[in-house]
Amino acid sequence: MKKSIAAPGSPIAVDLADRESAHILDVSGTPVHYWEYSPVSGVSTGSRTIVMVHGFRGDHHGLERVVELLPQHRIIMADLPGFGDSPAFVSGKHDIPGYGAFLGSFLGALDLGPGTVLLGHSFGSIVTSHFVAANPGRVFPLILVNPIASPALEGPKGIMTKLAVFYYWASARLPAGLGNALLRSKLIVRVMSVTMAKTRDPDLLEFIHGQHHAYFSGFANRDMLLESFQASVGGTVREVAARLALPTLLIAGAEDEIATLPHQHKLLELLPDGELVVIDKVGHLIHYETPEPAAAAINDFLERHPAP
Repeated sequence: MKKSIAAPGSPIAVDLADRESAHILDVSGTPVHYWEYSPVSGVSTGSRTIVMVHGFRGDHHGLERVVELLPQHRIIMADLPGFGDSPAFVSGKHDIPGYGAFLGSFLGALDLGPGTVLLGHSFGSIVTSHFVAANPGRVFPLILVNPIASPALEGPKGIMTKLAVFYYWASARLPAGLGNALLRSKLIVRVMSVTMAKTRDPDLLEFIHGQHHAYFSGFANRDMLLESFQASVGGTVREVAARLALPTLLIAGAEDEIATLPHQHKLLELLPDGELVVIDKVGHLIHYETPEPAAAAINDFLERHPAP
């Protein structure tokens, strides 16, 4: 069990040792690693169970700064199959339907009822929204952080997305050693990290880069990575927005170049019962750069939408 996670030389750390327990659960033949963060006793009333789903190439570590700021809630977070400590699916594709089926089995195996809160970040917003649309009444409510509101090729980074498509395609077809080396290149990971970060705080930047270098290359194999990448750039929350018949909170970054603010407003218009919270001076890394206002928005939303 880890005590804290910090970048070398950075004073920023996440300390969840008193709340965290690690588990392994067989889900359709895949030994999925997940972490449970228990509520801190005496913090406040109104505790909920929140299942969080991380983004593409991430794992459970990425959302822990937000978890730390939600001490009154029980939080459960798996490394999606193929990422972090969880191996790839034994069979089936690592796409939106595949991860949606996993999520349903995961909730069922843990006996989590319809009052469970579901939260997805980035690619996790696609997975969770599609799952909710296909399973009305299964969870309540839904929270999407940096939600993918439009196909990646439509945004201002469309050219960069096309380059990324080629990068993942080529890496999957090169000889194994070369392809894996390219996918796990420290230089490329650093470029991705620098591109997404908006903060000018040197300590926070060091923490973010340290997190990406430590966890961004924790994928099972290049074939599943290509499958999930294709899903991440092809799928959107927008596709199922009209079918999300439950309170849905969008938490967006004002400077997000992947999930742009204009598209967040368009997504809001499609939701039957949606709210949008915009956090200034942050892009696609709300979970790292501005966890405080994100956690405050989550708590406010849950207070107004208690379990049914």
